[in-house]
Amino acid sequence: MRVLMFGWEFPPYASGGLGTACEGLVKGLAKKGQEVTFVAPKTPDSQSSRIKLVSANDAMKNIKITTIPGLMSPYMTCEEYKQRKEEIMLHAKEPGPARLYGKNLFHEVHLFSERAKIISKHERFDVIHAHDWLTFKAGIKAKQLSKKPLVVHVHATEFDRTGGNNINQYVYNIEKEGMTKADRIITVSNYTKNMVVNNYGIDPAKIDVVHNAVEFKDSDFNSSIAKHGKIVLFLGRLTLQKGPDYFMYAAKRVLDVYPDVKFVMAGSGDMEPFMIEKAAELGIADKMLFAGFLKGDDVDRAYQMADLYVMPSVSEPFGITPLEALRNSVPVMISRQSGVSEVLANALKVDFWDIDDMASKMINVLHYSELKEELRDMGAREVRKFSWEEPAAKCIDIYNQMIGGTQW
Repeated sequence: MRVLMFGWEFPPYASGGLGTACEGLVKGLAKKGQEVTFVAPKTPDSQSSRIKLVSANDAMKNIKITTIPGLMSPYMTCEEYKQRKEEIMLHAKEPGPARLYGKNLFHEVHLFSERAKIISKHERFDVIHAHDWLTFKAGIKAKQLSKKPLVVHVHATEFDRTGGNNINQYVYNIEKEGMTKADRIITVSNYTKNMVVNNYGIDPAKIDVVHNAVEFKDSDFNSSIAKHGKIVLFLGRLTLQKGPDYFMYAAKRVLDVYPDVKFVMAGSGDMEPFMIEKAAELGIADKMLFAGFLKGDDVDRAYQMADLYVMPSVSEPFGITPLEALRNSVPVMISRQSGVSEVLANALKVDFWDIDDMASKMINVLHYSELKEELRDMGAREVRKFSWEEPAAKCIDIYNQMIGGTQW
């Protein structure tokens, strides 16, 4: 099977969970003998026209990475795109770069789809797989040109990103067009499937649920910071969707009982200034460490420093970070408003808005070592079942169904 896959990021050039998910899925497909050409925007930070992926085994031999010029990055707003382009133009040594980028984010989406159309003329493939709204138009054009079946993979919707308030109609329209014109739709959870059905009017029979997984790797890191006190970790974008404010409000309740606990917020986003100001307002600024955006081995180091990882997302289609925490033998607390809560049993579960329940469970884990150890040990065993080969196998079944004629 030859798969032409469109995505907006791929490690090491990644800034969120989508890149992690794409990498895991592609590796899983390659291990099962599938040939994957992954097309992604080439960011200005890239030093090469190709992304070289290194693996300890031969799993990567079936993967070819193709990059095309572009400024897009995950979770980027129109204003952030404008600011990023202005920064590039300001530091450019010659006017050439201006021709590479779109007038705005939506023009960039159009440019990406036009370049993808050219690539699809020269690649040999049996099926097209497009991840999230930024690549849906590219997938549609590749389908129209090649007459090959298209599957769109929904990792998040505009309703997740905005909390259902002030959705961007243009983004919504692209999402709906992609879902409508696709032969099949993959969602990362039943939570997201229901959202697609209810908010986009898609027939549920057209949708397949494929839960995410996590990649395992060895680490010999040992934290010395953790020995100096208890640490509770938030790791994610500082945006409305991820619920960092609820984490902070719960932290305040905990600190009223256990003033020696440290709370680490690792991530960046539009809510960062608000969070810093709120910490000062609540009188807990000295207990809140803002670590900024982490990547690579620093992510695992952050997990391993923690006594508890908390994901209080307001709307989380899946949520790979709890699996990453469990991979690092750290107990987790997750919101019930997440896809991962459908498949993860050994985790504390809360409603994102219930800061009393959240604080109470934090205190219990920090106070009762037996509870912490049980959650850690049971979770570490459970997470071993989340291999990327399983979602890859499900995707292959979906590809075969489309090629075999089960198309819309």
